[in-house]
Amino acid sequence: MMNGPYRLQRSRESQRPHPRNSRKNRNANIFRMMAHSPSYFEQYCRLGGAIRNKGELDPVVRELAITRTGILCEAPYEIVAHKRIGKNVGVTDEQNAALENWQSAKCFDEVQRAALAFADEIVKLPKPTDATFNAIASRLTPGALVELQLSVGFYIMTSKFLETFAIDLQPVTEVIS
Repeated sequence: MMNGPYRLQRSRESQRPHPRNSRKNRNANIFRMMAHSPSYFEQYCRLGGAIRNKGELDPVVRELAITRTGILCEAPYEIVAHKRIGKNVGVTDEQNAALENWQSAKCFDEVQRAALAFADEIVKLPKPTDATFNAIASRLTPGALVELQLSVGFYIMTSKFLETFAIDLQPVTEVIS
């Protein structure tokens, strides 16, 4: 028996206590599905935690790029979740509203615009063009640039996972912040 429109039943493993569950509500729908593979689930959580909590990349730039990735991958779950996370780290309502057509918006600074162009090309092309790469590379440290690329790549994977398994949005009170 499946709850919701899932293509695969959520794992019963996710109902067991998990060290991360009590801390940040790791029973979100994506984690319930991912728990079918406990070893991958654990490593996924570790990398996701590093992306969101341990890097030098400006969190506003990170969340703008992640949300834009969700938009381009047509993953509503990611869009809603990361607009909320972005708001918590300083993304403005105007910026969140403008992400669909960021190129014509006036609310992004040079670094944010370069990061959004970089995210667009990572999602759409085999690799960013030299001009786009150089524009962001000239504005970030090497470490922050690596973090930006890994953040976008991680959330392409996450968006595709969400859409492949038709994982629905949980109520906003359950979205991990």
